[in-house]
Amino acid sequence: MDREAKEEYFVVIQAKDMGGHMGGLSGTTTVTITLTDVNDNPPKFAQSLYHFSVMEDVALGEPIGRVKANDLDIGENAKSSYDIIEGDGMDIFEITTDAQTQDGVIRVRKPLDFETKKSYTLKVEAANIHIDPRFISGGPFKDTATVKIVVEDADEPPVFSSPTYLLEVHENAAINSVIGQVTAHDPDVSSSPIRFSIDRHTDLERQFNINAEDGKITLATPLDRETNMWHNITIVATETRNHSQVSRVPVTIKVLDVNDNAPEFASEHEAFLCENGKPGQVNISMFFMLYNLEC
Repeated sequence: MDREAKEEYFVVIQAKDMGGHMGGLSGTTTVTITLTDVNDNPPKFAQSLYHFSVMEDVALGEPIGRVKANDLDIGENAKSSYDIIEGDGMDIFEITTDAQTQDGVIRVRKPLDFETKKSYTLKVEAANIHIDPRFISGGPFKDTATVKIVVEDADEPPVFSSPTYLLEVHENAAINSVIGQVTAHDPDVSSSPIRFSIDRHTDLERQFNINAEDGKITLATPLDRETNMWHNITIVATETRNHSQVSRVPVTIKVLDVNDNAPEFASEHEAFLCENGKPGQVNISMFFMLYNLEC
């Protein structure tokens, strides 16, 4: 018998008295016979090849597609688990079973990068969870399918060559002299040109300028290490083709000392001379403190 071909049978049973001889009475009843299921069918993918596409900036854990292995059995016998068994993206993607639909849900587990790798090919397997040992010879109770995933380019913001910059400049540097440079590039294949600017909220006195094309930072006003030894500014990189793609980087500028301050006495000083001093004899006591602004 095969439940998948016919699940219910209706049988009419007749009972006669008098041994079935002439003149006897009879009665009938209908008996419904329902076949219970056993796991004698493997899961089967609806198609052997699946195609999906995903943006490279998709969030980790986000589902990118579903595959389905159908099983003619029902209930527990129809439940399957999914696994990625081969492919060049086994560490990039994962597949889990949707308990409600029995679909295999493919998710991203590691960041994607269109510029590094544009496509992946996976081999996924669906296998029955509950195997009936009486029918194990009819196996294997599993099936495989190929999944091709295409990574699509997403517009990414500029990337600076360093997460932070530290520049040093002598306090007597000339106005318009170059004190350093920042660099950034567009990681996308289209590679948009980059324009640089200074976030003026971090340079309220406008002591520095930057070349919008090459990122060279120049001095706009004189520096004084004794007044301010450190300056912290933020450089902004913007794609010229898409002004919404912006990156920022902190730049710390250390002002180096030069010897531009003469020593100064802290206060007026007094000298004391003994009244019985002899001619030609030095006998003077002086008390003073001397300050030098240089370090």
